Parts: sequence; C-alpha cells; structure tokens
Amino acid sequence: MAEVRFEQATKLYAGSDEPAVDALDLAIGDGELMVLVGPSGSGKSTALRMLAGLEEVDAGAVWIGDHDVTDDPAKDRDVAMVFQNYALYPYLDVAANLGFPLKMAGVKGAERDRRVREIAELLDLTPYLERKPSQLSGGQRQRVAMGRAIIREPAVFLMDEPLSNLDAKLRVQMRAEIASLQSRLGVTTVYVTHDQVEAMTMGHRVAVLGDGRLQQCDTPRRLYDRPANLFVAGFIGSPAMNLCTLPYEHGCAELGGHKFSVPSSIDGTGEIVVGLRPEALELAAHGVAGRVEVVEELGADAYAFCLAELPGGEARLVARADARHPPAIGERVGLRPRFDEVHLFDPVTGARLGA
Repeated sequence: MAEVRFEQATKLYAGSDEPAVDALDLAIGDGELMVLVGPSGSGKSTALRMLAGLEEVDAGAVWIGDHDVTDDPAKDRDVAMVFQNYALYPYLDVAANLGFPLKMAGVKGAERDRRVREIAELLDLTPYLERKPSQLSGGQRQRVAMGRAIIREPAVFLMDEPLSNLDAKLRVQMRAEIASLQSRLGVTTVYVTHDQVEAMTMGHRVAVLGDGRLQQCDTPRRLYDRPANLFVAGFIGSPAMNLCTLPYEHGCAELGGHKFSVPSSIDGTGEIVVGLRPEALELAAHGVAGRVEVVEELGADAYAFCLAELPGGEARLVARADARHPPAIGERVGLRPRFDEVHLFDPVTGARLGA
C-alpha cells in the first residue's frame, strides 16, 4: 500500500491549446478510496492514465509512495487497473483469467491455484471458476476483472468507469460491493466516474474536475454543503442546485419578498448568484411566484420543477415536495427559500462568497 501524489501534473495533447489536465495537485492517502468525478472532457480519465503510466506527463510529477514514477514504464509502477470493458480473455475460464497475472509473474502452479481459490472465495466466484466470460453476467465479469487486479496485490488499484456497462440496479449493488471490498483490503484506490451519485456514495473523498482543473477535493458531505465555486455547486447534487442571479444593494438582496444579507466584503450595488438546494425551497402560500411544469415522483421523494418569476425574469427552480401530496402540473405555487441554507457566489469568478 502507498499514498499517491500528483504534483502540478500536466498533460497537453498535440493540436490542443488547452491542457487535458492542468497543473493537478492532489494527494491520496494510504488506504484511501479517492473518486475523480467530472463531466466528459474534464480530465479525470487522463489523470488516471497518467498515474497508470499509459499517458506521458508533460510537466510536473506523479509519485507512488516515496518513489517518483513520472518516467517509469507502466509495468514498473505496481498498480493494477480495472477497465470499463472488463478486458477478460474470452478463451480462458474464470480460474485462468484470475491466475493470468500470477502466471506471467512466474508464480508456481500450486501457489497460483491457492491464491485463485482465495480470491474466488472473497468475490463469490467459486461456483464459476470453470466458466468462460461469455457464460457470466455483467456483474460476474466485473468481479472477475476486479479479482484479476486484486490477486497481484498491487500498491494501488485504478478503476476507470468500471460500472458504466451495467444496468442501474446492478450498478447500485456493485458500487456497494466495491466500497466494502476496498474497506476490507485497505488498498489505496483511485476510482474514475462521470456519475456524481456514484462518486458521493463511494468515495472517502471526492475530487471534482472541470476543464482539466481540480475544482475542489473534499468529503462528499463537505462538497454538498460547501461547494467552492459555481461549477461544483451545479455539478454536485441531484437534482442540481438552483442558481439565480439577483441584484443587491446596501448589503442586501431580495428573493420572494424577503431580504437577506450578502457578505460585508461586497460593497455598493451589483449582482450576486444565489444558490439553493431543492430541499431549501419550500412550497408555500407565499414566496417566489411559480407554476409547476413537471413533477418527478421517486417514491419517498418528489420534486416540483417550476417556472418562477424572479427580478431578472423567468427562471426554472426545483423544490422538494411532499411525496404523499405532490402539487399538480400547472398549479400556481409559492416557493419560500430557507435563507439559512443560501449559498452565495461571485457571478464573474464563480468563487464562493462568505463562509
């Protein structure tokens, strides 16, 4: 096991003016499960491939433990990677797929068989050892791919969108299994996904990337409660945070007939971006006037998507509703903000304002 460090790590592809990964500084603790999350093109998979040795580092450095691996070939980095497409050998059975890395490393047959049985038992694959990959379900194939990585006993696990080919129900099951397995093994793990729900439910910490830059790295709860900027505020959370641009003057802004204070560092008059999570907007008789356009019923939760009337014009806002008595489509409602849960951002820089 080992910690991982990116130090100003940069990757610039030929023909591009903007780095795919731009001066990434990130430290991953020994035994930590770190999730890299962001939209397509954010640089998360490139960062993982730089750590794996599959992409050259154009500037900066990558460390595993106390060793600078920036210029080391992939085979010398003591990492094991689990890919999106499983990458199993179709002509080998499960036992042979699991044992293949040990065979290539020259591990003797008896020891290899012992470790294959041990990993198969750990991953509930014992009944399938004689089957070929084509005879397995998607979840079973993914467990084989994980087992092949685990059996090498690497210093670091790397997982690149490992669940994206699975159906929704199996994805939920497998992410719980991966998190539990990582906790038992205690191996440093870097996990890449575009799914922020997956990131928030799995990671000890989550690194949010956008446009090749690290936007924020923190615990899932901290990311949700204190997003560092507009990018993180809009990306983390489902449904996404409501973001409204409002005028302010003399240290105050107004929403739904109620005034609230803006940070004392903001002088005079201007505009400010106000962020409200759906649960911070209550359906009430008074507040921001709106009309319900869509109701999303999810069993225990319901969300009302409303067209609201704001000082700058109409905007779409999402409010959590009573799941047992949701509003009707077309109904006129009031949206009452909970001002103790307001997030404030600079409309120019996107940076968070205040505490």
